[in-house]
Amino acid sequence: METLLNLPYPVTVTFVFLFGLTVGSFSNVCIYRLPKKESVSFPGSRCTACNTPIRAMDNIPVFSYLILGGKCRSCGEKISIVYPLVELVVALLIVAVFFKFGFSWEFLIFAIVCPTLVIITMIDYEHKIIPDRITLPGIVLGFGAGWYLAGPINSLLGFLLGGGLFYLLAVLSRGGMGGGDIKFIAAAGALLGWQKVLLVIVLGATLGSIVGLALMVVQNKDRKTQIPFGPFLAVGTLIAIFFGEDLISMYLSTMTV
Repeated sequence: METLLNLPYPVTVTFVFLFGLTVGSFSNVCIYRLPKKESVSFPGSRCTACNTPIRAMDNIPVFSYLILGGKCRSCGEKISIVYPLVELVVALLIVAVFFKFGFSWEFLIFAIVCPTLVIITMIDYEHKIIPDRITLPGIVLGFGAGWYLAGPINSLLGFLLGGGLFYLLAVLSRGGMGGGDIKFIAAAGALLGWQKVLLVIVLGATLGSIVGLALMVVQNKDRKTQIPFGPFLAVGTLIAIFFGEDLISMYLSTMTV
């Protein structure tokens, strides 16, 4: 850590970005394997078409995709551009966390949380689930990190408020809210506290409504069309992480004028 702190700032940012690409590569493994309930550590990466193990030189995040022209070296099958995009998004998010928090406990916490939000977004979009293998450890992490970030009482209130509201909604809607969403928002509440989890819910609901209306207009979807809520909650959580305090302060200032 001290070595990185002593390096020129652009060099440090480059190291953080490369670290982010590596985390993004692992995020792709999680996105592909977790819905299948497979191990994320064994076996090593393989081509999804020919099942050939991917060599280390062909498994460099983003760069290998560009060098190989987006195709498997062994069978020539086209590789989805989603893989390098996930790696890039995760890397940029981790760099953004570094810009905001520097090398700190907050950086360590959110360097774990932000890639997890990307994983949740991709899995929920594709499979309409948020796996317990993410949310249950997320609740534990939420409490552990939340006690440091928001304080023990605020963390507990966030957990109860977020999880409680979504559980109540699930009961009233008779299954309209999934269990994965309930555990997700409970974990977010434990991490961020009660004020920011309310912000996450408002942002997620607003974004979900906008996208839902857009789909109804553009793709002629009806109100019964199921749209995964996890991606909107993930975006709301990201906004709360980076801008939550400012947004809450702005709102409170308008209420006191």
